[in-house]
Formats: sequence, C-alpha cells, structure tokens
Amino acid sequence: MNHQTVLVTGASGKLGCETLDFLLQAGKKPSEIIATTRDVSKLADYAAKGIAVRQADFDAPETLAAAFAGADRVAIISTDSLAPEVDRVAQHTSAVNAAKAAGATHVVYTSLPGAEDSLISFAGDHLGTEQAIKASGLNYTLLRNAWYQENLFMSLPSAFQHGVWLTAAGNGRINYIAHEDCARALAAALLSDTSGKDTYTLVGPTTYTIDEVAALAHDSTGKPLEVRHVTSDALRETLSGVGLPPFVVDLMVSTDENIRSGRFDIVNNDFEKLTGRKPKPLEVFFEENAKAF
Repeated sequence: MNHQTVLVTGASGKLGCETLDFLLQAGKKPSEIIATTRDVSKLADYAAKGIAVRQADFDAPETLAAAFAGADRVAIISTDSLAPEVDRVAQHTSAVNAAKAAGATHVVYTSLPGAEDSLISFAGDHLGTEQAIKASGLNYTLLRNAWYQENLFMSLPSAFQHGVWLTAAGNGRINYIAHEDCARALAAALLSDTSGKDTYTLVGPTTYTIDEVAALAHDSTGKPLEVRHVTSDALRETLSGVGLPPFVVDLMVSTDENIRSGRFDIVNNDFEKLTGRKPKPLEVFFEENAKAF
C-alpha cells in the first residue's frame, strides 16, 4: 500500500462514507486520509478516528484551497444536484482545479457508462467533468459506475404498490452494480500507486431485461408484478401526470431510452481488475433486501 495522502470529497454521503470505511479496512492510516464535506458535523465519527475532516463547498471555490491542501490522490464523488439550475460541471471543475493547485498528482472521478453518447439526461455533466479532468493534465482514474442496484428502491416500491411496472425500456438489457462495490472500487483506485490515465466501466456480473428484473423481484418477495411496456411519450405523460418534477421525468424516461438503445448492455471484468473481487450479483441484492420491497 502506498503512503500517499488520499482525499475523498462528498465524504458524508453514502458512497463517501462507504469509501472511508473501505480505506480504513484496508489498513490505510487515518492520518493519511482527508474527508471533505459541506457540513463537518456529519463526519464527527470519522474525525474521532483521526481522519482530517475539512469543510468544502464546490459552489464556493474559495473554500477549496484549504480543504485540498496536502492531498496526493483525490477522489471527486460527483455531486447529486440534478436540478436544472445547478451547474455540476462547474462544481466538479472547481474541485479539479483545487486538486491541481494543491499539488495532487491523481484524480479519481465517479462517472457513468458511455458518457460520450449516453442518453441519460445528466450524461453531459459527467462528460464535461471527464473533459475538464483530461484538460487539467493530471493523471486520472475514471470510474464509470453502472446503475446502482439500490436505484431499484426508487422505482420498485411504487411498482409493487400498483402491481405494475411501467417501462419504455423494451427488450433492452441493463447491468446493475452494488453501491458498496462502487465504494470498494473507489477505495482501490485511491490506494493504488498507478500514475496513468485509466477508465473503468464498473458493472455487475450479467445483464437483464426489465422483465427479468421484475421476475427476480417477484421471486424474492412473492408479490405480483406485471411489466407493462409503453412508449417513451406515454411514460413521460404518466410520470408528469402524477406530479413529478420535469427533471425527474427526464431522468426516468431517458434511463429507459438508454436501456432500450443497448447502451447499458455491458459485461466486462473491470471491477475485478481493479479490486481483485467479483461484483455482487443482482440476485443477492434481492435476497438481502426482499423485506424492503
């Protein structure tokens, strides 16, 4: 293990906390870890363990010089601000610039698969950030995380409630990865002593159609679930009709379109190359979370 100082942004979020945990589990000294967040009180437990907890706000670049000081390898976890008035590329670019100014040598960034041609509504945020990282001259590891298995918590409970899963994904296939596995990969990239420019697309072991996902969900819960295939326009109309904000509707419809077009139909061994482990299958996710649905 290298003894460089690593920094994790957005460290009070789910992915950030899990990454800190994996760093510690791997034997990384707390004195070699910096965790940044907008609200340092949320990381009091990690500060108590000896991790340097610092306040940082990507919307206030003047806070970043002090926050990033002394960092060698910086993990920039993409912010979760998807509202249309938020400029995530500007947020992330501020972090990239701060990392470079602090003398960091390597940036790790959480992106999404096929950022160049993805149909996902916020793909441009990730592509723009990847371009900013490449333009910085820093070495980098881009982690293009597939759809989280945990994203199913957002759609399936409502589908089970109505007994119907409305989808415009057609027979397209999607690969889901465990949130925990993405954190494990992020920690591995930080702990590595690589100094190149690498891109990994992180996916689970296999792909599924929505009908196959629904069958797994039914098998784990015993609850009936009909998959109803509709057009993108019909899905948009239904989602808008229940009062969802336009940017959420855009996200949900574009996700199905990305699946339908085959852009989420990816199987590789990038996760294993990075971590030395196999990714968690979707079946295990359902076994572990059946009661949550």
